[in-house]
Amino acid sequence: MTANVYIALQSNDDTRPIIEAITEANPHAVVSQFPAMVKIDAPGHLTIVRELVSEKLGREWDLQEIHLNLISLSGNIDEDDDAFTLHWNA
Repeated sequence: MTANVYIALQSNDDTRPIIEAITEANPHAVVSQFPAMVKIDAPGHLTIVRELVSEKLGREWDLQEIHLNLISLSGNIDEDDDAFTLHWNA
């Protein structure tokens, strides 16, 4: 059994392209919409790819911008300039 990781973001116009990029990069993820937030769960791992978010936004996007709308997350974080990955160690 694989433990889920998740990320919860504010539900607003700024996060819609980010959520779209996350779901494109992680087809195994499950998106749950709530009135003020969007929670994305995934078994094992979840990756946010900077280049995909930049494409969706139509501008360069710094991964650190995720913190502007981040509510919560669960999992170990691996982060570099190109990707932000949540995972659980085996």
